[in-house]
Amino acid sequence: MANIALVGMTGNIGKCILDEALRRGHRVTGTTRGAPGLPARPGLTVATVHPSRVEALAQALGGHDVAVVSLKWDVNDIDAVIEAIRRSKVPWALIVVGAGSLMRSDGRLHFFHMTTPSPASKPAMVALDKLREVGDFDWTAISPPTSIKPGARTGKYRLGADTMVVDADDNGSISREDFAVAVLDEIENPRHINRRFTVGY
Repeated sequence: MANIALVGMTGNIGKCILDEALRRGHRVTGTTRGAPGLPARPGLTVATVHPSRVEALAQALGGHDVAVVSLKWDVNDIDAVIEAIRRSKVPWALIVVGAGSLMRSDGRLHFFHMTTPSPASKPAMVALDKLREVGDFDWTAISPPTSIKPGARTGKYRLGADTMVVDADDNGSISREDFAVAVLDEIENPRHINRRFTVGY
């Protein structure tokens, strides 16, 4: 059983990671900027802290086995998050970054395939670049494919490194539920320390 700090537990992906972690019997400290009325759940401790408050976030992360971070990087500061992880002394961070930095089959980044990139696309690419410069704690980055939507939890997915996992029609997809499965599988059996990986059907 791992002791997990989850930054962004109320986001679309964060909620699924929380559900999967608790389903597997892990202990989770989930951070929120302020979400009154969250129901009590066995195994969950809620910490109200804004991700930009470095010292407060470091205190919330301290004492855990791993910090999982699922935030929108256009409205959050990767430098502040990295500094909070560093101060917390958490030995390992698993951080969700976007699909834009994944390579496609034509050799171009997915970012350049987007007709209208989302506001978070470029900041997420910057977040990955900054993670790759970290040398004083272990990190793992995980990128979703093009499409990550609510769906079934099948427990099945394929792994990739820096190239998007796609189907026969060159489309990448995974449900949020199976993305969370992949995150927890990595926590329970780390295979991508100090590198990025991706998943898809």
